[in-house]
Amino acid sequence: MMSKQAQKSESKAVKVALSHIKAWSNRNYEEARRHLSKDVHVIVNTTQPVMSATDTVGIDKYMDGLVKFGEIIAPGSAEIMSSIGDEQNALIMVSVQATVGPGGAKLPLVGGRLYLLDDAGKIKEERVIFSIMTPPVS
Repeated sequence: MMSKQAQKSESKAVKVALSHIKAWSNRNYEEARRHLSKDVHVIVNTTQPVMSATDTVGIDKYMDGLVKFGEIIAPGSAEIMSSIGDEQNALIMVSVQATVGPGGAKLPLVGGRLYLLDDAGKIKEERVIFSIMTPPVS
């Protein structure tokens, strides 16, 4: 089973998703945009009160949200926890350091990102769920 996972982690969709994540997590928004279809659809959700659900269509709306999100992320902090996929689908678990809340504390933001590529190899659909990991209270 491990060899199948390793093989799948090198799939086309995983490569595109990882390249996209690397770009936005380093604030290279032009590179991130390059991976998107013009009618990209994104849904972002969390159980935490930090934001309401997001559901947008279109590259410009996507990039507006991504840039706002990217501004709270410590550049280069993305760590890939897991990845699996095939030629059109990828599921990536990623953690980034985000500056949130009073005093601007840096906390891990952990999320699952599900991607669907179109026939041109661009991201057509993205579903994101995430949680901000707060430190234990002592």
